[in-house]
Amino acid sequence: MSESLSRPPKAAHEFSKVAILFAGGPAPGANAVISTAAISFLRNNCEVLGMKHGYSSLANYTPENPLAAGRDFVQVTPDFLKRSRSSQGILLGTARTNPGKLVSSPAHFDEPDRVRQLKNVYEGLRSLGVEALISIGGDDTLKTANKLKLYQDRLPPGSPRIPVVHLPKTIDNDYMGIDFTFGYFTAVDTLAAEVRNLLYDAEAGRTYYLCETMGRSAGWLSYGAAISGEASLVISVEDVHGRYRDEEQITDASGRTQTRAIMQVDEVVGRIVKTMRVREENEGKPFGVIVLAEGLAEYLPSRHLEGIPRDDHGHISISDVQLGRMFAKLVADEFKRQTGHARKVVGLQLGYEARCAKPHAFDIMLGSQLGVGAYRALAERGLDGVMVSVSGQLDLNYVPFGDLIDPNTLVTVVRYVERGSDFHRLARFLETFVNE
Repeated sequence: MSESLSRPPKAAHEFSKVAILFAGGPAPGANAVISTAAISFLRNNCEVLGMKHGYSSLANYTPENPLAAGRDFVQVTPDFLKRSRSSQGILLGTARTNPGKLVSSPAHFDEPDRVRQLKNVYEGLRSLGVEALISIGGDDTLKTANKLKLYQDRLPPGSPRIPVVHLPKTIDNDYMGIDFTFGYFTAVDTLAAEVRNLLYDAEAGRTYYLCETMGRSAGWLSYGAAISGEASLVISVEDVHGRYRDEEQITDASGRTQTRAIMQVDEVVGRIVKTMRVREENEGKPFGVIVLAEGLAEYLPSRHLEGIPRDDHGHISISDVQLGRMFAKLVADEFKRQTGHARKVVGLQLGYEARCAKPHAFDIMLGSQLGVGAYRALAERGLDGVMVSVSGQLDLNYVPFGDLIDPNTLVTVVRYVERGSDFHRLARFLETFVNE
């Protein structure tokens, strides 16, 4: 009986110092991941450094500009981690600095200028005596972790290696290799509460709210918020098919012509108006909340994206598009054209307030298991280049980077909500019924 109440035995690892790094957008439960990964190593006689604000300092490291304690990293101690597992925010801060942004094919690793920042990261970690790296972040951060591993694979024989283990993070839940990412359910609940509040507001003022929710690549967050918040309709990137999909020819900076998938804006607007009319004419409900995934902005015709900036990962700045407001005006105009009377339609952006919400118990448990999984992957199994995953009853799995990233483009594979799946059909069952 006493054995079942004993802590797992210490692993016979060879690490004396590891680093933890968090990059990309915040997610509820982040501190559960950071703290459990750190305490697992601290309790097993290993020093832990927390890199501040992602790759910001590491990408620009030079021997002439050494990394400084307090500014670029923190010494993680039990006191630093005190009661942090269920706390909000991110203990180490975050940033979107992308040291692998110039590397988009294996051949690029042979070009010193393209790998310079990856080299800086490696040498910066080596300058601190770091022997393993725990990367926490979304698909862009996973790409960086993979590129750092591939950079090291090409070092001369005998060069010191820094094993890299990645922990998946995104409230968008669009990761291959794991069922649910930490923070997703907390974010869904936060957004669903706002949708329900807006429903009462909408009913009082006979108004429609078009809520643009986070979810750049896939509709997990928007569908979850719509189902839980009792929205009237949800539309995400997975729904841009059939008559809602079109193509356009574009010319890139090098003069090459490419075909780009776009959405038929008029058809999407018409589908929204149809929901409004059914609610008003058949159900006596001249109000409602409609959820739009922000990723629909990527499918707008090019004329709507002129002048919109892009980040280091090539993503458009969706907040500058104002998708909800754009569609609100189009929908209001079309509703008036069809019915002859006006209906107030308001566009709102939701999502940022969910990224640092108080994490729910499930996200704390999931994040904690991922953090411990980093220790078990590195110290117990001696793994390198794997993503820690959880399935079933929080059972740990370790997925090689090669199973998650295209070897030719070095781009991650997005997990979409599968059209016709039971999850997708759940939203269709629950939203306002429209006979198309």
